[in-house]
Parts: sequence; C-alpha cells; structure tokens
Amino acid sequence: MTKGKGSNLCILSGKGGTGKTTVATNLSLIMGHNYIDCDVEEPNGFIFLKPDNVTGSEVMVDCPVIDTEKCTLCKKCSDICQFNALVTTKKNVMLFDKLCHACGACEIVCPEGAVSYKKRKIGRIEQGQKGGIAVRRGLLDIGEHMGVPVIKELLQNLPQGSNILDCPPGTSCNVVNTIEYADKALLVTEPSVFGLHDLKLAVSLVKSRNIPFGVLINKHNEEDNLILDYCMSENVLLIGVIKDTRQAAEAYSKGKMLIDLPEYKRAFETVASKITEVL
Repeated sequence: MTKGKGSNLCILSGKGGTGKTTVATNLSLIMGHNYIDCDVEEPNGFIFLKPDNVTGSEVMVDCPVIDTEKCTLCKKCSDICQFNALVTTKKNVMLFDKLCHACGACEIVCPEGAVSYKKRKIGRIEQGQKGGIAVRRGLLDIGEHMGVPVIKELLQNLPQGSNILDCPPGTSCNVVNTIEYADKALLVTEPSVFGLHDLKLAVSLVKSRNIPFGVLINKHNEEDNLILDYCMSENVLLIGVIKDTRQAAEAYSKGKMLIDLPEYKRAFETVASKITEVL
C-alpha cells in the first residue's frame, strides 16, 4: 500500500443515495484534497468535478487457459476451485471467467501442466486535474462482478498530498478494501429509518478497523432527529449537517457543485474545519 505524504479521508455510507459523492466532491474542492472515486460500479464524481486532461489505462487480471491436448479431464482443477469458475464435463473443462479470482490453485494442482494464464480486461482507471487537485476514478466494465482488482489498482501510488476516497456504498468487500487506505472516515447518512439502520453497519465497520470517524447528516430537516438522537445516545461524533433544500436539489440535478451556493459553501467550510480539528 502506497500513500501520499498527506492523509486519506474516506467518505462512506451504509447505503446508497445519502449524497456521499455530493459531499466528497464538494469537500475535495473546499479542502484542496485530491479526489479518488472508488465506487467503481457507478463512479459519478467526474460528473460534478469535470476534470481536464483525462487520461486512462486498462485494468487487467489473470485468467486460466486450459490446454485441451494436455488435459485428461481429471477434475482436479474444478474440484479445487472454490469459486466454481471451472466445471469439468465429459468432453472438456468449462471456464466461467467472470467468477475466477485468479488464485492460481488450478495451475498448481494440475498434474499434466495443462493450465496456464492469460490477461483479461475487467475495467479502467482514469485520471485528470481540477484546478490544483488530482481527480481519479476506477470503472468496472459492464457485466463484470468483481470490483476489488480495480479498486486495488486505483489506490496504488496515490497522489502526493491529502486524498479524499469516495467509497462504494454499503459495507461490502469493495468498501473493506477501500478503507484499508483510510486514516480517518466521514460517514454520510440521511435522516430516515433506512439511513439509521445502515449507518449503524458503517459505524461497526470503521470501529472494527480502529479508524477515527465522525458522522455527517445530509438532507437534514428540523423535524426528524433520529440520527441526532442516535449520535447522542451512542456518543458518536457529529461533524455537522447539510440542509435539505429545493435549491440544493436543483443544483445537484444539473451536475453543479453545491459550494457554488453561498449558504452551502459556508456549510462545507464549517464541516471541513471540524474534520481538520477533531479527526
């Protein structure tokens, strides 16, 4: 794992739709941190940041190749594969390449040396610039199931300076592999029953990794205080709130930055200041 000289702030949420990417992109500009979009299945950060001079590279993984002339259909390769990527029939060995984790077990156990590997494309890394910050994202190809290899390549050799890592939603393997690079975390939630339920999962995850964290309530209103009550009862650090207004919703729907609105610029400056102070 290679980090820049600064720190890595992970922005995550227990569920999708809380405004995690909205918060991450606006904080990147306010704080002057590089933005890394790790939500490889649906990376939306470029829509808002609109980076310049975008370049890219392919993400490749190993994939087994069966030499039919050497293969004796002994089934050892398919028996050892815990991901069911190989199936031995009466005529050949079938490969389901999108299930393969490239663990190498099939090559090791093959007594005839009939298994070798080739490279297969599963995604892409893109990077550009927005003002003085680096902007990166990983994109998983349509139809692919495993985002972790793309995430790992994206997070290798992070830009110098401090970085904001826009995590995938939820608490899946994609999230776990992203927060391995985190020095601190901001959990973005919304004031709803579902938001609270999934926030608790995210809190458990960062606690299990001993990552300092705080909570930001997005789409906040004055009527629903269940998130506030939870933070108080569980002694969870509340970093701040971002109000729910029609003006913000209209700006978001047009792909605009909320910090272009004076009220929201002040709100994000306050959040950024508290993150720096207490995390």
